[in-house]
Amino acid sequence: MSQIAAGEVVERPASVLKELLENSLDAGATSIAVTLDEGGVRRVQVEDDGAGISREDLPLALARHATSKISSLPELEAVSTMGFRGEALASIASVARLSISSRSREAAHGSTLRCEGGELSDIEPAARTQGTTVTVADLYFNTPARRKFLKSEATEFGHCDEMFRRIALARPGIAFSLRHNTRAARQLRAHLLAERAAALLGRDITQASVPIEVGAGGMTLTGLAGTPQAAQARADAQYFFVNGRYVRDRVLAHAVREAYSQLLHGERQPAYVLFLQLDPRAVDVNVHPAKIEVRFRDSRAVHQFVRHAVERALAPSAAHAPIAYASFPVSHKGPAIQASFALAQPAAAYQAFMASAAVPLPASEQAPPLGFALGQLHGIYILAQNETGLVLVDMHAAHERILMERLKKGIDDGTVARQRLLVPAVLSVDALDAATAEENQETLERLGLEMAVSGPNELTVRAAPALLASGDIGELARNVLREIREFGAAAVLSGRQNELLATMACHGAVRANRALTPTEMNALLREMEETERSGSCNHGRPTWYQLTMADLDKLFLRGR
Repeated sequence: MSQIAAGEVVERPASVLKELLENSLDAGATSIAVTLDEGGVRRVQVEDDGAGISREDLPLALARHATSKISSLPELEAVSTMGFRGEALASIASVARLSISSRSREAAHGSTLRCEGGELSDIEPAARTQGTTVTVADLYFNTPARRKFLKSEATEFGHCDEMFRRIALARPGIAFSLRHNTRAARQLRAHLLAERAAALLGRDITQASVPIEVGAGGMTLTGLAGTPQAAQARADAQYFFVNGRYVRDRVLAHAVREAYSQLLHGERQPAYVLFLQLDPRAVDVNVHPAKIEVRFRDSRAVHQFVRHAVERALAPSAAHAPIAYASFPVSHKGPAIQASFALAQPAAAYQAFMASAAVPLPASEQAPPLGFALGQLHGIYILAQNETGLVLVDMHAAHERILMERLKKGIDDGTVARQRLLVPAVLSVDALDAATAEENQETLERLGLEMAVSGPNELTVRAAPALLASGDIGELARNVLREIREFGAAAVLSGRQNELLATMACHGAVRANRALTPTEMNALLREMEETERSGSCNHGRPTWYQLTMADLDKLFLRGR
């Protein structure tokens, strides 16, 4: 019966490793050494310098449902330790050869207890320092039917390594080491989170991440959130911890996904290491045997808090490209240099805009973060000089983001400015597109489009969003109708809104090989400084990079 029940806790060597590591954390260890043989199937050993176990308590450590971590019902309702059921060691001991060697601070020497298939040995003295060493050998030696379901050595080690990574990320202040088949696999000193994440996930991810530290309503969210430049094709760099425990929770995953919805589109996956701290009584960790799922008492409040915290952290700092050295505030507090960068505005207003853009800054005024334009490169990039060095801007990508943010604000406020077309755009469409346009007039008007059926298989567009009026109106209208037809009007204005606006903005953004005047280029730079998330385009690509004078000096070997 014990061997059957053990399956709930001991699924594979990684499960054993998880339980032993969590016991070390609960013991207050500051240094933990892990040794694996044959992917953990032959041996899993965890040695720590924690509080240790007294000689008298060693047999209790292997007794089912015996734990020193919970002593009353109120403590069970507010679990603050990693383990609390007293099941793990007993379950492991029933399907493996297990030994515990431990010494508490008060003890004159250590003690060792062995257990094979649930049968305890006598306690023997052991020479060791304070702490505990647990060795689990020959997993499933007495249940060959279950042992044959274990995978290859490389696969089992991969699962163990991932479990080790989760625990090590959760406690960056603790030193960890991992050896596999006598070879050192990982050696981690006690670090700050950024250094620990760089060691385990790669410096490319941490350098393209922003720190988060937000508190409200009894909850605190800290950690690192990757910018779009840190996004990956797979979701294997996503770590969320609740009160120090790694969890996979739908509420939290959805909240983070929503926070990234305006930055990442398609199949790109964000990278993040986030820690949510809240009252233990507000979260139930006793939901799943592996304690990897949790249930919040107020999941709506948690969802809102996490989503808005991540959104706020990413919005201003998304203006930082992967290599960004300029200080880039969300709003520039100098004099208003220009009102907008709308290329389709009337001639009189545009001339007024040009005149205002030419007003020089006072000599004492600090230069804007993105500096001033020097010129264009192949009609694609803007070169600008700021106090730090040279700024390279992808003008189409940057203008896409600016237009999308302004369109989104207009739709949210119900104030999308429309411009009547001097020459209406006439489209040849199929019957389905014509019916879609006729049935969704309200949705089209909210998006700033005025179109009507003007004949058999013919649509006429008489007005378009002022921001996009200079683009390809026909292609814009077709894309909007396609989105409405495929996903429905309600989805287009809610769940699919960002994808649609990204498409609309792409049609209206300034095109490659369009020659811009210095005034227009400076206007675009100022708009970028005023626009949230302007560090990445609507598809997650960077819009600007900074090359410092030091970077340029290295290129030309100056000072050597």
